[in-house]
Amino acid sequence: MTGGPLVVQSDRTLLLEVDHEQADDCRIEIAPFAELERAPEHIHTYRLTPLGLWNARAAGHDAEGVVDVLLRYSRYPVPGSLLMDIAETMERYGRLRLESHPTHGLVLVTSDRAVLTEVTRSAKVKGLIGRQIDADTVVVHPSERGHLKQVLLKLGWPAEDLAGYIDGEAHAIDLEEDDWELRPYQRQAVEAFHHGGSGVVVLPCGAGKTLVGAGAMAQASATTLILVTNTVSARQWRDELVRRTSLTADEIGEYSGARKQIRPVTIATYQVVTTKRNGVHPHLELFDARDWGLIIYDEVHLLPAPVFRRTADLQARRRLGLTATLVREDGQEGEVFSLIGPKRFDAPWRDIEAQGWIAPADCVEVRVTLPDDDRLAYAMADPEARYRLAASAARKTEVTLDIVNRHAGEPTLVIGQYVDQLTDLAERLDAPVITGSTSTKQREELYEQFRSGEIDLLVVSKVANFSVDLPTAEVAIQVSGAFGSRQEEAQRLGRLLRPKDGASATFYAVVARDTVDADFAQHRQRFLAEQGYAYRIIDAEEL
Repeated sequence: MTGGPLVVQSDRTLLLEVDHEQADDCRIEIAPFAELERAPEHIHTYRLTPLGLWNARAAGHDAEGVVDVLLRYSRYPVPGSLLMDIAETMERYGRLRLESHPTHGLVLVTSDRAVLTEVTRSAKVKGLIGRQIDADTVVVHPSERGHLKQVLLKLGWPAEDLAGYIDGEAHAIDLEEDDWELRPYQRQAVEAFHHGGSGVVVLPCGAGKTLVGAGAMAQASATTLILVTNTVSARQWRDELVRRTSLTADEIGEYSGARKQIRPVTIATYQVVTTKRNGVHPHLELFDARDWGLIIYDEVHLLPAPVFRRTADLQARRRLGLTATLVREDGQEGEVFSLIGPKRFDAPWRDIEAQGWIAPADCVEVRVTLPDDDRLAYAMADPEARYRLAASAARKTEVTLDIVNRHAGEPTLVIGQYVDQLTDLAERLDAPVITGSTSTKQREELYEQFRSGEIDLLVVSKVANFSVDLPTAEVAIQVSGAFGSRQEEAQRLGRLLRPKDGASATFYAVVARDTVDADFAQHRQRFLAEQGYAYRIIDAEEL
């Protein structure tokens, strides 16, 4: 069909004309299989990747359906080579299947013997499989279920996991929707996950991922292990579950550095679970302590880090991953696909904002010109020291003070990477500071004071990147960050996107001009630009 909103190119990119009358329908239909790369004002760029196509295949879409969507919405004839490529890529998924055999247990089965022969000859696969039963079936060690899926994905033959899940120990959990109810997109996310049995739900920060977790728990009605990033987050999960479900505080245990409680619903931190002493993981017995029916991974994009991979050994359990950003700087998104499962639900940030569920945000990049002395020191520094010099320059502190004064009385967060820079800022602003060394009790007290309006200014390090619920915050000023992390930028903006009765949020990034700080800032902003957030650039002198 001609005249559609989509231009399909042979290099696997899709260009969507935003102002076209069919653009919204097209966006909805391509979302399951195309990854958004860039979203500036008029033309959005999507890309077809093997992982995206396999995600779609796992979610029940077939090549015929994908091709039909492209043909219906394309303005020009779709390259035939691309259509063939799509069909062949999607056919790769499912030629190998993990199944449960009545006598041999976990087995790898194929519908294409040549593929099975190819993968079993791979050195990486050999240690993960047992003897061959027949030409189409090979025994798999149950403990290697996740590892095998990882390896097969890298070999280009993703296995469909049909081995099923253990129901786990039953435990009644109901949502108590008395004065609230799940939002439509939250309900869709719960249903999509429940239908698939395991996988990832991607929602913007502030869009209520915890409630999706609670909805999944109510559907499963089984003992649940929730893995979170830190103790503060664990307590926020506990409070929210007590408030929104039939669970009592006595039914929820905390397994962290401070407490070791195992209850029908247990919330554990990644760090404690993966602690290693004398070559062993003393806390991994947590996984065997109960017959868990569901495991929830909060901030699942962190999972591929080697230390967190241990927690993914539980392949026989239903697994739900929650995240706002599946992007990773090391390109290991495929590990989440193989360890947790395919993406079951994804909601664009701007769509949820348009529905009024998250606050609109104004993103501003403030460019600072460094004084001559600082520029000279930067020029003479070793390359590895330059980022820190630029990121924590004294001139940036002065500009930050000016921005805080402009927004006096508005709930404001000052966020940074370097503790000495933040300590200096806190002293000059006469504001409390939260870093890695701040005790959990103190953190909780300060967060509560900020939420209640007792204090309206808080200086925080990267400990506030994840799972910290500060719904009252209206202004965030980022003075430094973890090099070029797109995911961190999104998390920091997410601190401001909680609904605020129609109020908008302002996000400042203070950047040193003509330095590596500016280069990293550009990279950091990419994910948010892809979601449709445009940064205004102003000079510090114009403040």
